[in-house]
Amino acid sequence: SANAATGPFVRGALAWLCLALVVCVVAFALQSWLLQGPAWVQVLLMGLCLKPLLAWRMLRTEVAAVDVALEQSLQAGRERLSWLCSRDVNQLTESEVRETAIETLAENLNDSVLAPVFWFLLAGLPGAALYRMANTADAMWGYRGERQGRVWTWAGKWAARADDVLSWLPARLTAGLLWVASRGAGGASAQWHRLPREAAVTPSPNGGWPMATMALALGVRLGKPGVYVLNANGVEPGSAHVGQAIRLAGRVVGWLGALCILAPLSIWIGTLS
Repeated sequence: SANAATGPFVRGALAWLCLALVVCVVAFALQSWLLQGPAWVQVLLMGLCLKPLLAWRMLRTEVAAVDVALEQSLQAGRERLSWLCSRDVNQLTESEVRETAIETLAENLNDSVLAPVFWFLLAGLPGAALYRMANTADAMWGYRGERQGRVWTWAGKWAARADDVLSWLPARLTAGLLWVASRGAGGASAQWHRLPREAAVTPSPNGGWPMATMALALGVRLGKPGVYVLNANGVEPGSAHVGQAIRLAGRVVGWLGALCILAPLSIWIGTLS
């Protein structure tokens, strides 16, 4: 009923807002302190503080580790994949394990790299920290139905919607950068006009964009059994496709790294002139 839903929703929203306030205040105070020194020191320290909010190295390592584990056995691949995502991996085939690993790479390229950088460039450390908090809260609270004996459908709805809003534009930018990167890697033959339709088949309003782009770029089929299929006419992903996906994502990360260096550097040079 509406009354039964209101209480959990309000409590969930208040918890999120209180946590967001604390994160933003701490990040703003830290940033204010960092910006008191010379410009080159500011750039260095801001970069050092941004780095813990990104997770590219761990993401790349874990996705590659899933493929290595699959070379040993299907069960080893499933177990390694369980470190990377929250899906039930016990019934996945070898192809489905690779599909899930590639999907996780594509989705987290946005969640763990591009979106924090996007909000950092817009709002500094408070923006990046707020996004990472929102994304983590969504992962912990944004569940439909019961989890660990509690019903999270309404309690986690605010967290889920907040993450959807903050990820909306970054997810589409991630898709665009993956598309450009795939053209540079010779993957321009995919039918890119299908991207909006493919992205819309996933339950998430944002996750489908980088995942569908990766599926089209690699020419592979991706999906979650019983829920959705991306690029249904694509081939089953093999070990080579996992490596290609990592290199494609790595190219995007390289561009973002260059942007993060050049943007503050240009500001510093401007202060010297």
